[in-house]
Amino acid sequence: MEGETRGRRGDVEFVTIRSEKINFGRNNFLEVARKRATTAEGSSEFISVSRGYYLPDKTERFKRSLTIPDDAAIKNFVSDKIKNL
Repeated sequence: MEGETRGRRGDVEFVTIRSEKINFGRNNFLEVARKRATTAEGSSEFISVSRGYYLPDKTERFKRSLTIPDDAAIKNFVSDKIKNL
């Protein structure tokens, strides 16, 4: 999925730079992706953690998503908290 444009909202374009997915349960998956949001003013990258499911025709649908700014302090905080669970 590298470089895939996933959608547009207003005047913001979202591009998936890289993503990895793991399936769980009967038809669920988790996706961790690095994405870029681009507007007329510039662009910014962020990390997205999304939960989704597959429709009977194998089409993906997303249920929930959490975005994390591409900031070293925040990524380290999240990583440390996950390790301590």
